[in-house]
This record gives sequence, structure tokens and C-alpha cells, in this order.
Amino acid sequence: QGDKSTELYSIADAFAKRLKKTLVKELRDNESHDDIEGDYIVDEKAKTATLTPEGIRKAEEYFKLENLMDAENLNLLHHINQAIRANGIMKNEVDYVVRDGEVIIVDEFTGRLMLGRRYNEGLHQAIEAKEGVSVERESKTLATITFQNYFRLYKKLSGMTGTALTEADEFMDIYNLDVIEITTNK
Repeated sequence: QGDKSTELYSIADAFAKRLKKTLVKELRDNESHDDIEGDYIVDEKAKTATLTPEGIRKAEEYFKLENLMDAENLNLLHHINQAIRANGIMKNEVDYVVRDGEVIIVDEFTGRLMLGRRYNEGLHQAIEAKEGVSVERESKTLATITFQNYFRLYKKLSGMTGTALTEADEFMDIYNLDVIEITTNK
């Protein structure tokens, strides 16, 4: 568990819902974005949401700030960025579903619900604020490990599968394991 959730998610969500979104297929780095109308730009290919100069001006006015980009406003800017991402990119019944007052992630490849999983860096809380459900604590990743390295922590390692023979070289390289074929009738 990370830090306790703040009221800032709901405030940033209320602000984001007032903004005008502009969808573009793909933003190119060498193009000027100053002529794009709207308060924030959603790049559909990269799945990013970015405030425009007009959006920054509106944020400074809404939150009564002199300069949103000042170092002391980084936390607020982060919450605003997550709120426009939640409202501009993340779609209910596509990226997530709301069940029993809880936001559940939908696996983009399989379509299965990923119970117990949460988006990080405050995105999950921004979606909870967007959907009007209880905003839970943030989660922080303290460490990660690949499956290959995790399995190598065991003193004894074995398994049985119908597809290991095609990956015999990988089993030998990574785990120093031989692969033997057992006929299906045995």
C-alpha cells in the first residue's frame, strides 16, 4: 500500500470534466501543437493525454495559481494529468469495468477481469474519482522480478507441458533443465 488517497483526485476530476478534449490519431514530435484547439490533446496511438497552453491557462485560473509548472505545483499537475488521462483515454467496459463500487481492470489481450490488480501512479484513483466510487489508497511497486528469475530461486524445478519440446533450448539456457518427451499413451 502506498500513501493515503487525497481529495485532490476528486478535485482534479471535476476540473478535467470541464475541459475540451481534442483527439488526434498520432502526434509527431516535429509538429507544432500550438494550433490545436481544445484544452488537452489525446494521442490515440500512444494513449497519452497532454494539456495544451489553453488547458494550462484554465488550470491556473481554476486552481488560482500563478504558474502550474512551478516545482511546488508538481503534485497538482500530476493529479490533473492523471484526471485527463482517466477521462480522455480510459473507457468503461473496454479498459475497466465498475462492479459493486469497485474499478476492475480488463486485460486488453484476453478480455478477462484482472481482480486484485490496480493501475499505478494514481491512474486507478483518477478512474475511481471519474466513476464516482470510493477512491482507495494508492499502490506502490517496490520491486519486480521476471518469472524466469523467480523460478530460478527454487532449489528443485520441474514441470510438465505439451509444448516444452519446442522451447528445449530456452529451458536449457535459462534453467539448465533437460526436456524429455513422453509419449501421450504413457
